[in-house]
Amino acid sequence: MPIKVLLREKNELRIRLIGESHTSLQLLRERLSGDKNVEYANYFPGHPDLDEPEFFVRTTKGVDPEKLIKTLCSDMQSEFENLSV
Repeated sequence: MPIKVLLREKNELRIRLIGESHTSLQLLRERLSGDKNVEYANYFPGHPDLDEPEFFVRTTKGVDPEKLIKTLCSDMQSEFENLSV
């Protein structure tokens, strides 16, 4: 999934996720919101035909939001790889 960084500060990150839907964004938001190191996480879908969705996360002091998202995505990938049907 292509990602464009829109804002990068000490404990805040706003990214644009190209080609993603509510399904993956909702999962990411839910997981981040449940993390004790996250103060706020949300996504903004914008216009369905004109805008790519944006995701915003603000972490507690001293926690790198980029590293946190990468770790979370890696954990979710492992969970899905271990699924059996």
